[in-house]
Amino acid sequence: MLRLLHTADVHLGARHADLGEQAAAQRERQFAAFQAAIDLAVAEKVDIVLIAGDLFDSNTQPRRSVERVAAELKRLAAAHIRTVIIPGTHDVYDRASLYRVHDLAALAGSAEDDDLVTVLTPERPSVHFAACDVIVHGPVFGAKRAPHSPLRDLKVRAGEGATWHVGMVHGSLAIPDKTDRDEVVVTREEIEATGLDYLALGHWHSAQQGKAGATTWAYAGAPEPVAVTQDGAGNVLLVTLDESAGIRTVTVEERVVGKTRFDKLDIDAAHLADQPALVDLIAARADPDLVLDARLTGVRPDELDVSIEEVEERLKGRFLKLRVRDRSLPALTGGTLPSPDTIPGAFIRNVEGRIAELEADGSDTAAGDAAELRDVLRLGRLLLAGHEVML
Repeated sequence: MLRLLHTADVHLGARHADLGEQAAAQRERQFAAFQAAIDLAVAEKVDIVLIAGDLFDSNTQPRRSVERVAAELKRLAAAHIRTVIIPGTHDVYDRASLYRVHDLAALAGSAEDDDLVTVLTPERPSVHFAACDVIVHGPVFGAKRAPHSPLRDLKVRAGEGATWHVGMVHGSLAIPDKTDRDEVVVTREEIEATGLDYLALGHWHSAQQGKAGATTWAYAGAPEPVAVTQDGAGNVLLVTLDESAGIRTVTVEERVVGKTRFDKLDIDAAHLADQPALVDLIAARADPDLVLDARLTGVRPDELDVSIEEVEERLKGRFLKLRVRDRSLPALTGGTLPSPDTIPGAFIRNVEGRIAELEADGSDTAAGDAAELRDVLRLGRLLLAGHEVML
């Protein structure tokens, strides 16, 4: 039996320009998720930790950041757990690579004659761990864009050189018209042809897995979201390779290590008294680790005035990220209409007739125009009734 912990896309040192004041806190969450992955590897007594690219967000990192990572790898070494790392597309193995500038293995306390920390490079595309009876293959390039598929020349035979063969690639699975321009692309046919027992993939930030022939492949996803839209992130993978009575099995188990959570909140505008009530409803969900998408839905009463910008500003700092969207619709006219000979009567009939035509059209453009006209109708009714209107 061989046990692995597979992670990738940690993106330590990411700038998070979209998070503003929360950027530094999110960088610490990412490092905390990396630490949690190390804790899990030690607790589960895995044999090898695989880091399938983009451990760092870029090759421009202060030495103290590299030393923080090395200290975590040193914890693995102390527990006799080996680590294998491949560069990705952010920490690419080019001439400016931090893996050239810093000897990560030495910083982690790994000596030249041991195999506790290994960074695979174009010059060293694989490593054989005799103690674990496994060869880890990690074909990488010295440039961000691959000149060809990294799996082109990777072909192994079961039991040849070792009982287990594990691969590592940082790139995209081929999807026609979607991944054609990605820097590194592999196909399911290429994965099947390798003969690998397991292929640890990086680059996609959501965990997913599948099979190509006899080869099990998986993306671990990012252990902590790199962007606040990545609600499939937050995991690492525990992988068990076993053989019994000549039958090989590979099981992949997701484990949560990230703290960031995602949630949605729909609020019916028909039951909302005013803007402070909306603020109170959203504030009840306040959580510094939560990315919340709050939506105002339903039919909005004429008297309800809401400024989305004011609501978001009022709740600033209560969430990791808050997005408030108004998807409610102003009500159409209820009750008896004023005479068509009056200004209010003519206005209401004209606007509601146009709304009916647009909503019957069914196109996205018409639906947008109809929503705007509902607002025109709402504001017009209020003005004609002598109310002050907040614009």
